[in-house]
Amino acid sequence: MINKPQYCQAEEALQIIQSNQRLFIHGSACTPLFLMRKLAEQSARLRDVELVFITVLGDIEVQKPQYQQSFHINCMFVSAPIREAVSEGRADYIPVFLSDIPDLFNKKILPLDVALVQVSPPDEHGYCSLGTSVDIARSAVNMAEKVIAQVNPKMPRTHGDGLIHISRFTHMVYHEEELPEVNYGKNITKDELAIGKNIASLIEDGSTLQMGIGTIPDAVLKELTHHKDLGIHTEMLSDGVIDLFESGVINNRLKKIHPNKAVTGFAIGSRRLYDYVDDNPAINFLDIDYVNNPHVIRRNPNVVAINSAIEVDLTGQVCADSIGSTQYSGIGGQMDFMRGAALSEGGKPIIALTSRTHKGVPRIVPGLKDFAGVVTTRGHIHYVVTEYGIAYLYGKNLRQRAQSLINISHPDDREMLTKACFERFKRF
Repeated sequence: MINKPQYCQAEEALQIIQSNQRLFIHGSACTPLFLMRKLAEQSARLRDVELVFITVLGDIEVQKPQYQQSFHINCMFVSAPIREAVSEGRADYIPVFLSDIPDLFNKKILPLDVALVQVSPPDEHGYCSLGTSVDIARSAVNMAEKVIAQVNPKMPRTHGDGLIHISRFTHMVYHEEELPEVNYGKNITKDELAIGKNIASLIEDGSTLQMGIGTIPDAVLKELTHHKDLGIHTEMLSDGVIDLFESGVINNRLKKIHPNKAVTGFAIGSRRLYDYVDDNPAINFLDIDYVNNPHVIRRNPNVVAINSAIEVDLTGQVCADSIGSTQYSGIGGQMDFMRGAALSEGGKPIIALTSRTHKGVPRIVPGLKDFAGVVTTRGHIHYVVTEYGIAYLYGKNLRQRAQSLINISHPDDREMLTKACFERFKRF
């Protein structure tokens, strides 16, 4: 095996990409922004190159209208940088459970010609790390015909499934740049802090936590400073876990699988988080088809899954990926963990949302908007939490669910919701 890296310029590396090919783009904080800028510069020679990925961060040059003849985005999660392109019809979205995406590559439903990834520099044995985003990237690297690596010394070397020997790379391009950062904690509102307190009251000592994307998971973590022996098995890590690790609240010692280690698929946060996961043997970044497998999740007792929503109707249907017909995000791993937590002994699947948007739009509603997607079905829902309290819906009939949800809705929406409940169920 060759252990000495051979670097080339990005322009040379990207020459292997041809028209009508399908490219995988590494995501989250690992988005290879330099390679994508250089790829845009080669747009004149390329036509109908398909780009597949989940969450991406930063300025995605190739999504701009002037490149639409050369590149077509076919994403599996609609993140902020490409939301406009999807809305305008210049990009497409594939609805799929996060845990199932590796199968799209492995079974060649979406065969990959080239994978573009961002990795840490090779160690003395010639191994680079997929850094903060192993998730679906591990399978993509395994299955792509060719792999181009952007080697960045700012990328953490993480433990787990993300190690790749340099002999796997068709080309390596050395480029140092800061990783995209997101600080969810600084944007937490007072309503989200109230939600955090309500959820913290449901979490028992010794529980294993999964946190979705956004400010509410960090709000929950702020309220757990007096808990004991918590574990982590989650698709995503954010800054909120660091203080709990350092204080010993999170120690993973009671987990049944991967005891003494936190398990995650990817991390998004500040430079502090990226430095914290760097060469940290207590945190394993694993393939998402394992992390998000409900049959794996259920093996830990007392799994608490905390995920957000855009709106919830009075029967418990959860829309988490769209605003009416507008695709806002994606299915992601919400259902993977909602089901996995429900199957866990003592587990608690939780949907958390503020009762209204920041513009005052109700989020507990009589019915979902026309064309809205249902991510978590009324058959999978257990807990719904707002700043006004906790509704437990499991085992309740439709009218009882409506009553429970009205009790935690915004006070100014309760008359409207009560009327809708009466019209639908003929009594309240």
